[in-house]
Amino acid sequence: MARKKRRFTTFSLSFLDIMSCGFGAVALIFLIIKHGSDHDIEVENQDLSAEVNLLEEEVRFGREHLVLARNTLDVTSDELADTQGLARRIIEQIEEIKGNIAEIDSNTEKQDIKRLQEKLRKLEQAKEDLEAENKKLGNNVRKYVGEGDRQYLTGLRLGGDRILILLDASASMLGDELIKIIRTRNMSNRVKRGTAKWRRAVNTVSWLTAQFPQDSQYQIYTFNTGFRAAIPGTEDRWLNVDDRDQLDKVIKELDKIVPADGTSLERVFNAINGMTPLPDNIILITDGLPTQGMSRPRQNTISGKNRRRLFKQAVKVLPKNVPVNVILAPMEGDPFAASEFWKLAMETQGSFLAPSRDWP
Repeated sequence: MARKKRRFTTFSLSFLDIMSCGFGAVALIFLIIKHGSDHDIEVENQDLSAEVNLLEEEVRFGREHLVLARNTLDVTSDELADTQGLARRIIEQIEEIKGNIAEIDSNTEKQDIKRLQEKLRKLEQAKEDLEAENKKLGNNVRKYVGEGDRQYLTGLRLGGDRILILLDASASMLGDELIKIIRTRNMSNRVKRGTAKWRRAVNTVSWLTAQFPQDSQYQIYTFNTGFRAAIPGTEDRWLNVDDRDQLDKVIKELDKIVPADGTSLERVFNAINGMTPLPDNIILITDGLPTQGMSRPRQNTISGKNRRRLFKQAVKVLPKNVPVNVILAPMEGDPFAASEFWKLAMETQGSFLAPSRDWP
């Protein structure tokens, strides 16, 4: 018997499809929602774990530094205690020293006063001694003491505003006799500078400078066949007497000079005319009449007559109205020297001196 077919309706098919689709959709949504929640929870758990780990690390680091800080605090506290104790001891020592200083000051003050009083007394005594010495020296700008502390009355005119000293430095100043001059002329410069006659001439200049007025000026020329200032480079220039160091330097420069060659009075007298202003007092230290004029002689020897002629020729070029004071050292073989120089001194209102061998 044929089987009866079921009837198909549109409604039956649609309902089943809808139910199936709905069930599947619900299942899918459930699965999706559950998976997303687990993932979020896992991510959140990871973040929280990281923070916990970081906090634990910070806590551990903080504990370590806390221990270190406590140890440092303990050390600092010990050092502070030591420092406070040291400061207290220093303060005590300062107070003790202040007390000692106060005690010492009271004793030292008395000692200082006594010491100052004693020093003042010595200074006053030194002042009195200097004043007494000045009275002995008079107006001398330098002290010169001869052998045995002698003081001579010479009659020389030592005053003036501008004093010129002419010192003969020719070979004849090496000795009083011709034979001594010839022998010494061949010796060393040290021996020449140390001869008795030359030392007397230098000492004479030193003695004269000690008598200069303090407010005057001076110049010192040495001469033989030419001339030069005692201090090189000061030619035609006046020096101040009150310059003590410069005056001492002049004497030291004279000690370096070695007497040599002949004598030309005319050349050095001509040099006087070139000085501005002219000297008002001339002191001539020599031992005889000149041996040449402005030029060298043709012969090696010269007679006494010719020497007197050269002297008179030189006198003609001297400035007028200037006194010439002559200090004549001894010398053999020149018989006209004393009379001619004495006449020159008298004619110029100067003075003439023939000193002893131990002067000044």
